[in-house]
Amino acid sequence: MERGLALEGFDPDSNCHPAQAFRILVSESENEIAFHQHRKGQLILALHGGITCEVEQALWMVPTQHAVWIPGEMPHSNRATANARLCFLFIEPGAVEMPTQCCTLRISPLVRELILHLTEQHEGDLSQPATQRLVQVLFDELPRQTVEPLHLPMSGHPKIRFIADQLAQHPQQRQTLQQWASHLAMSERNLARLVVKETGLSFRRWRQQLQLIIAIRLLISGSSVQQVASELGYDSTNAFITMFKKALGNTPGRYLASLEPQ
Repeated sequence: MERGLALEGFDPDSNCHPAQAFRILVSESENEIAFHQHRKGQLILALHGGITCEVEQALWMVPTQHAVWIPGEMPHSNRATANARLCFLFIEPGAVEMPTQCCTLRISPLVRELILHLTEQHEGDLSQPATQRLVQVLFDELPRQTVEPLHLPMSGHPKIRFIADQLAQHPQQRQTLQQWASHLAMSERNLARLVVKETGLSFRRWRQQLQLIIAIRLLISGSSVQQVASELGYDSTNAFITMFKKALGNTPGRYLASLEPQ
């Protein structure tokens, strides 16, 4: 079934189907859903374009052929790229063993096709034996999907949040930790400790992970490698490619090629 990003007022928690899926079309501009939560677990699969999901302590990037898993009762917000094509899969609590924390999953062709088939089923079809058998195959395969390191640890601390918001809005900024500390009226040492305490990462690693998420979002939206390198404030395209390859094991071009449907 095909719906808008907000599911046109439909409440997926109003029934007890083990699994129910919808295709989602995004308009020509980015679309955002504010913080909300579901009783059911939710898997958001990106067929084209991508989606960023924010939970209380992290930001998750979902490029094409990946999905973000959001456990039930977890508040989250979603921001999809323009013209994205997505699938929302809602899973009844306890129906399948899934991670207890939010995560990005690389989705296999089999799982993708099973979810797509489920989007074609009407409400009355979900109780049919043939559909139930396919759902069971889906539940057998879902726990086997590979977890990808495409998330940014976040924090409710106002100073960490300020830096994150500034870097997200102006990713070309290259301020050092010392410069940020001066701006926030802190010592460099105390700010370094605060970042590690709140995110579990060093400032350099945390900033690089944010840049990586922004880079993937720009690349899947159609920006060239050169444009992304410039947008992120890199002195050269090669420097950006080196960072990207070190983080994900592939150059930007090869990474994008790996996102194409198999």
